Amino acid sequence: MPDPLRPAELRALDRAHVWHPYGPMPGRQEPLVVESASGVRLRLAEPSHGQHELVDGMSSWWSAVHGYNHPVLNEAARGQLDRMSHVMFGGLTHEPAVRLATRLVEITPEPLQHVFLADSGSVSVEVAVKMCLQYWRSAGRPAKNRLLTWRGGYHGDTWQPMSVCDPEGGMHELWSGSLPRQIFADAPPDGFDAEPDETYVRHLRDLVAAHADETAAVIVEPVVQGAGGMRFHSPAYLRVLREACDANDVLLVFDEIATGFGRTGQLFAAGHAGVSPDVMCVGKALTGGYLTLAATLCTSRVAEGISSGDVPVLAHGPTFMGNPLASAVACASVDLLLGQDWELEVKRIGTGLRQGLAEAAGAPGVRDVRVLGAIGVVQLDHEVDMEAATRAAVREGVWLRPFRDLVYTMPPYVTGDDDVARICRAVCAAAREG
Repeated sequence: MPDPLRPAELRALDRAHVWHPYGPMPGRQEPLVVESASGVRLRLAEPSHGQHELVDGMSSWWSAVHGYNHPVLNEAARGQLDRMSHVMFGGLTHEPAVRLATRLVEITPEPLQHVFLADSGSVSVEVAVKMCLQYWRSAGRPAKNRLLTWRGGYHGDTWQPMSVCDPEGGMHELWSGSLPRQIFADAPPDGFDAEPDETYVRHLRDLVAAHADETAAVIVEPVVQGAGGMRFHSPAYLRVLREACDANDVLLVFDEIATGFGRTGQLFAAGHAGVSPDVMCVGKALTGGYLTLAATLCTSRVAEGISSGDVPVLAHGPTFMGNPLASAVACASVDLLLGQDWELEVKRIGTGLRQGLAEAAGAPGVRDVRVLGAIGVVQLDHEVDMEAATRAAVREGVWLRPFRDLVYTMPPYVTGDDDVARICRAVCAAAREG
């Protein structure tokens, strides 16, 4: 192995060659160099603001729910490496992928029965869209080729997912003239516990009915709109969409990439509403943050509709589809989650977030403080100063990644009470100084 790079060398090469997410090239902010990670802590290659370690308040973009360097997941990866790390999925199959697909069918809402394994969350949304469009084409109704969603959403950075992100003020507004033109309802009213707004309910029902002849599917993030603004809405609107889709012969897609695997207090956010979609996307926490993997699940109605058409195949096949290494770790991660009282842990973290973030409520510059499951959000009345907010969090010994007008946290489920309190202090400091 080559000698390890010194931090200064690594940063120089990073600046010269590495393009980081949502950033310019070269980058304007110097990233911290992480040397290793264990539990909920990131070990830095050199101290920053006096800190050698940072408590991860982000679960590595909401994926590392079991923390880092977990012995169960490590063993699953090592064991699979000894057998095979990859084999093509076309014409071949293997136990890790079969076990994972079966497990996902067992734990997701009925009547989801069929699983397409994809590389990433955004690709799983691409697959979901392709499923819905091809379903209607196979049914002899190709005019049903648009998607309906509500504003404030985010579904990924590839082409079709970008088209159903918020077209005004969202991250993909740049491409609004090039993307497929979709149908947008108003954003759902705020408040998980709020009584449903009857005017908005009529708005949803009327919009779905008015566009039924051209709409293949409605796609939404259930209960929590993530990267579009960390907004929480009443589960009642999911029931409204289910009823409206059924009444107007439109498919319903739930994007559970961020909300799945317990983050909102239900195993899947659809559980808050007691409804099931026709197609569901999962990812992020699927492998516990170890490897990139996602899945698109659908009902037998959708699968059989596609398979009985003029083109009786779903023409999609990523090179690394069903990757054995990722699938084995995903199986271990799901079993690890379900083998413990994850609901109690998520509730415990939520209680700690409510207590710790309460001091931010009413503070200068703070518009709102909200908590759901193991998600804590402080919304400002101004665009956050990313550099100042990050610096404030690091001084508290915590890694956060604020964006837009938000300072938020989604800690790993293994985060202890003292570290939850530390994360809250960091969120409050970041909101105060950002």
